[in-house]
Amino acid sequence: MDEHFLQLIDRYEELALTSAQAEVIMDQPRFTAIMKEMAELEPQVQAYQQYRAMKEEIASLDELLSHPELQEMAQEELDELQKSLAALEQELQLMRLPKDEDDERDVVMEIRAGAGGDEAALFGADLLRMYIRYAERQNYSVSLMSISENDIGGVKEVVFTVSGRGAFSKLKYESGVHRIQRVPATESQGRIHTSTATVAVLPVLDDVQIEINPNDLRVDVYRSSGKGGQHVNTTDSAVRITHLPSGLVVACQNERSQIKNHETAMKLLKLRLFEQAREERDAAYADNRKSQVGTGDRSERIRTYNFPQGRVTDHRIGLTLYQIDLIMDGDLEMLITPLQMDAQERLLAGNGVS
Repeated sequence: MDEHFLQLIDRYEELALTSAQAEVIMDQPRFTAIMKEMAELEPQVQAYQQYRAMKEEIASLDELLSHPELQEMAQEELDELQKSLAALEQELQLMRLPKDEDDERDVVMEIRAGAGGDEAALFGADLLRMYIRYAERQNYSVSLMSISENDIGGVKEVVFTVSGRGAFSKLKYESGVHRIQRVPATESQGRIHTSTATVAVLPVLDDVQIEINPNDLRVDVYRSSGKGGQHVNTTDSAVRITHLPSGLVVACQNERSQIKNHETAMKLLKLRLFEQAREERDAAYADNRKSQVGTGDRSERIRTYNFPQGRVTDHRIGLTLYQIDLIMDGDLEMLITPLQMDAQERLLAGNGVS
């Protein structure tokens, strides 16, 4: 481990010296690239320097243990420092792990009603609100691309982007089948219904290079529908694009300009085609859309929201929280943080780090 971080320190110091040169400062692209690399290295450099300083302090305290009058005090400080050192060493091991190159990207999220009819669509609307509230808490921005609603305020299908640093690193854990158990407002006999909605989370990729033959596209222009409010911007220039060879369909109604909606829809289509091509190259690609959402069957759920009992259970890590009101209001960190920790622990184990 020491050799790895000593090399990072050497690289960081080399970059610091280079960035101070007049010709580099004048070369804005090069200067910006250097500063970006330094910013990426700095947390690791600082953590390792803290680690070394802590080890030196522990060595000093070890010497004090031989003095009877200082032994008790030294032992107490030593115990605390050793706990802190173990935690910091774990953090350094995590820093060495390969990172998901998409973690810092914005995301495209899709919510679709699954099993359960109108109640599933109402659940889709609840999930949309939950993610919008979560984005607000994280200072992310949300932009609607398309939405299809039913007559009672449910969401049959919605596609939207969430923009902000680290959005994918947080929201990628939301991919899969979400299950709800509650008494619907339309149920006169008070019976609990089980419904599902599927969520897919895809990273927004820069400059996706996908060649599309215009003859392979069917473009439909229509008036956007919806009940208005915060979830939809009414427009007369909604665009739906069907990619005939693959059968993929994308739509955008967020802008008043037909041209802008067309551009956005094409970006989404290229993203989906890119994901499709990557799936074909690597069937084990963990974030591909099909493995995320499955078929929408109740048995494939990743999370259950049980309203009568006030609980939310994430089945992937066996976590149950009796905080359903807070979670549905967008307080998702209590779920996302344990999921991130579980992923890190599995990465450590997979890399032979105990």
